[in-house]
Amino acid sequence: MPGLLTRVRGAVAKGGTWASAPPADHVPETFRARRGRRVGRVLVGTLYRVRVDGQHHVPATGPVLLAGNHESFLDGPLLVARSPRPLHVLVKREMFKGFLGWLLPWAGQIPIDRSNGRTALATALRVLKLGGAVGVFPEGTRGEGRVESVQGGVAWLAVAANAPVVPVAIVGARYPRESVHSLPPLGRRIYVHFGEPLHLPPALKGRSGVTAATALIQSHLAAHVARTRELAGSAPAGTTA
Repeated sequence: MPGLLTRVRGAVAKGGTWASAPPADHVPETFRARRGRRVGRVLVGTLYRVRVDGQHHVPATGPVLLAGNHESFLDGPLLVARSPRPLHVLVKREMFKGFLGWLLPWAGQIPIDRSNGRTALATALRVLKLGGAVGVFPEGTRGEGRVESVQGGVAWLAVAANAPVVPVAIVGARYPRESVHSLPPLGRRIYVHFGEPLHLPPALKGRSGVTAATALIQSHLAAHVARTRELAGSAPAGTTA
């Protein structure tokens, strides 16, 4: 934490200028994701009452995709902070400006151009091929978070890297009628639930395989989110972060 504050003060002292997004083909180092997770745990754990369950479902080693529902501005920091492994999350390039333009690369996150994400997906694939963990929000944008549809990028990554997909349900970060652009009030109770990994059939190949994998991932994540919302409504059993 002191190192982060020192870097912030240094940037402010230089006139408030921050780094822009790194090239989409830059593979971020694992140590960046590791320190981002440490800082995230301190901040999230201090500002919110976060309950976590199911972290044992995340494989300790090897490539893995953590796929979360997306309803709040806080979803990314929550996923990074509560992942049991250092995590590189695909974050829309528009977020890489101002303070976040420095913080996100510092924490090892990957910028993605949502109009053409091929380069970022290739970078994420390289992370997976090196045995790393990648975080994605396959709905593509913040909304109701029910996962009624998903983008094909997560399926392409899972098939190309032969990586399991662990569904992550984030519940409570945004209530109905709250803006998708705002942070939840401080002290709110939020539930982060990691589900059983989805291992795609090895026979899935090519475009038809990605299409089939997309449907499987959508169904698996949507069902997990629905179950988690039921649990959250009846005092979920987890550990306070």
